[in-house]
Amino acid sequence: MPTLGVNIDHVATVRQARRTVEPDPIAATVLAELGGADGITAHLREDRRHIQDRDIRLLRQTVRTHLNLEMAATAEMIAIALDVRPDYVTLVPERREEVTTEGGLDVVAGGDRLRSAVEQLQGASIPVSLFVDAEAKQLQAAAATGARFVELHTGTYANARTAAEHRQELAILAEGTARALDLGLRVNAGHGLTYWNVQPIARIPGMEELNIGHSIISRAVLVGLERAVREMKALL
Repeated sequence: MPTLGVNIDHVATVRQARRTVEPDPIAATVLAELGGADGITAHLREDRRHIQDRDIRLLRQTVRTHLNLEMAATAEMIAIALDVRPDYVTLVPERREEVTTEGGLDVVAGGDRLRSAVEQLQGASIPVSLFVDAEAKQLQAAAATGARFVELHTGTYANARTAAEHRQELAILAEGTARALDLGLRVNAGHGLTYWNVQPIARIPGMEELNIGHSIISRAVLVGLERAVREMKALL
């Protein structure tokens, strides 16, 4: 059974809509952990559209499970990670105009840059995960960087419209997981996972952690965060 990482970015999104102090993502973190979260994920974007630098520093002091810092592989973000020292870092693609992350890293094209980022972070004992599509060439390139983890992008699976498409995308993720494990990588997954589509992903052999944010925070608006996390944990 995979563990559950709760992404709290959307709590900060609501706060930043009014640029005020609530809802507080730090308080949300405490409630998520009380509800059974195995880890907390936060994405510090270059444009600071939701999570802020202060949040990351307070999270480092508050999180009792493990803190996964999602970030772009830039000099600024690497410096922040080396200073804050999260439990691990997930390197993700980032474009200013996107609403949310739209796909995996192109590790094949960015190999040297990503390899350098991985070396800097893991040289400081911060394990690195690469957010990638479940494609053979990307997984092979990810392994070549020396990263310890990959996080498989599940967005295409989540957006599948027909049962046939759903089965096809699930098979791609299962095959990608097996290939990553054969390459010596540990495997997480996330993006677009909900209470209705998570269980087939959770059953993939070798899947270690699922990172879920929007669906849990949306549910929490109606039933509270602790309950929303407990309900997702029960599905896993």
